[in-house]
Amino acid sequence: MNTTELLAPARNLETGTDAVNCGADAVYIGAERFGARNGAENPVADIEKLASYAHKYRAKVYAAVNTIMDDAELARASKLIERLYEAGADAVIIQDMGLLETSLPPIPLFASTQTDNTTPEKVLFLEKAGFKRVILARELSLCEIKAIREQTAVELEAFVHGSLCVSRSGQCYLSYALGGRSGNRGECAQPCRKAYGVTDADGNAVDAGKYPLCLKDLNLSKRLGSLLDAGITSFKIEGRLKDRAYVRNVVAAYRSELDKALAKREMKKASSGQSFIKFIPDLSKTFNRGYTQYFLDGNPKDIASPDTPKFIGEPLGPAYNIKLGSFQVRGQEKLHSGDGICYFDKEGNLTGSLINGIKDGRVRADNLKGMDNGTLLNRNFDRLYINAVEKSQCARKFAVSMEFSECEKGFLLSAEDELGRKAETLWKGKKSSAKKPELAAETIQKQLSKFGETDFYLKDLSVNMSKPYFLPVSALNDLRRETLEKIEKQDYGYERPSAPIKPTEHPYPAEELDFSANVMNGKAADFYKRHGVKKIQKAAELGSSLDGKPLMTMKYCIRRRLGLCKKNKEKAGPLFLKDEKGNTLRMEFNCGQCLINLYAEKDKK
Repeated sequence: MNTTELLAPARNLETGTDAVNCGADAVYIGAERFGARNGAENPVADIEKLASYAHKYRAKVYAAVNTIMDDAELARASKLIERLYEAGADAVIIQDMGLLETSLPPIPLFASTQTDNTTPEKVLFLEKAGFKRVILARELSLCEIKAIREQTAVELEAFVHGSLCVSRSGQCYLSYALGGRSGNRGECAQPCRKAYGVTDADGNAVDAGKYPLCLKDLNLSKRLGSLLDAGITSFKIEGRLKDRAYVRNVVAAYRSELDKALAKREMKKASSGQSFIKFIPDLSKTFNRGYTQYFLDGNPKDIASPDTPKFIGEPLGPAYNIKLGSFQVRGQEKLHSGDGICYFDKEGNLTGSLINGIKDGRVRADNLKGMDNGTLLNRNFDRLYINAVEKSQCARKFAVSMEFSECEKGFLLSAEDELGRKAETLWKGKKSSAKKPELAAETIQKQLSKFGETDFYLKDLSVNMSKPYFLPVSALNDLRRETLEKIEKQDYGYERPSAPIKPTEHPYPAEELDFSANVMNGKAADFYKRHGVKKIQKAAELGSSLDGKPLMTMKYCIRRRLGLCKKNKEKAGPLFLKDEKGNTLRMEFNCGQCLINLYAEKDKK
């Protein structure tokens, strides 16, 4: 089975269905509990409905159960996975290794990106431990991905679009340290998206922007071919909290790009059916903080969004002739009532406004506070476009080949769809020679091609008759309808993957684990001990002290962005972050490895 898939997020049953209709080969969705995105939980009954719908197109549904858990929660999570398996889920995404020590059904396991999957040794271990797929850390380069592929056989999943964490995947404790909300428990408060002042060791201000830890969003839509060649089998769109317009637009855009990359390599997608949408995908129209290819080609300078963590949108140009609650801007004909605009005011704060109307070349808005002549404007909500995306009748249909032929008893319509389902219908009416041969032939083609709102579209139609015949329109319609109904009633032949978990003894690539291994229950400790780990520190969420410990490890470097990189010639001094609540954080720069560790300043020695 081809495993090259486009993987889309599903906030709920509705957005999951949208994702499938717009071309996703698989969707991932949060379960009732234990998902790493609070606010994206779904009842098992809804996941069952989504799986039933997706399987119709041989698309898959993966359930996220990827937090770390205490001993009592682990038992409940194991039972939840049993229910998910019975509901038809094709795999579960997990982080807690304790689950492998419980009685799980034969459901494939995917190792969450939270398990810090950055090296060939780690990925190989997870493969040997029984995982069918490993979700790679976002910050890996193309060369690092290739190295992992060369040394492993497990399926590799990579993020290709959406929000980025400034921390290495699964190695962030900042939210927990500052407010008790653990990202490993699905409760991240996103402190990396908040405002900080930056100073050097002498207390001098460093102009790193108001949001120095805020990154742009990932967009690898033009690099899917490179990732295919590197060995990626699943292309993941981030966004389990995103709305249906975001999911529809992004999935449709990536479906188009991935199909191009697959065609060049004579490869096929993992699922069946063709998506039909009535809008033109445009990644600039849905939420993003600016786009970056992150570390795919190395270590770029410009991957941050230091001015705002919000969506700025598409540039319009400078405002001019501002007066009486209205303004002018070149290209105002692109704007419409209900559009959202934004701009940075005199203090550098992002300000938004809603357009109330446009008349005589002037744009009226409900708020022009802080706008001057020359202020650069952006549109961050295109009402007409978003409405078109939301209201579009997205549909997924199966290709059907048909043959209409003359036979001894009358006329026969035979059909076969792309899943190999076949049907035929005989019409025993009287054979009447056509008085208008060309019109008769046109009518046959026209009526047999009318698939309307069915689950099918016509791929090709051949007509084989000894001479032109006349057939009533009603007869042709009945032939087409009955034949398609016969195909539709047949089983679509989906076989759910199965992967019984078998205990293994392959050694873990380290003998000691500190708090960052996120071991929160006894069975997780047993798992690592069985694989050769001799010393295990409990997770921070169980009380391990974070004093003097890195709260975050980053590859993104503020010094590099500001042109202050020492380029390994000398040790770089620390920088300090201070938030509005008075919390002070210290950044220590490991220039030899191009990594930055973030500490609470109270730990400074």
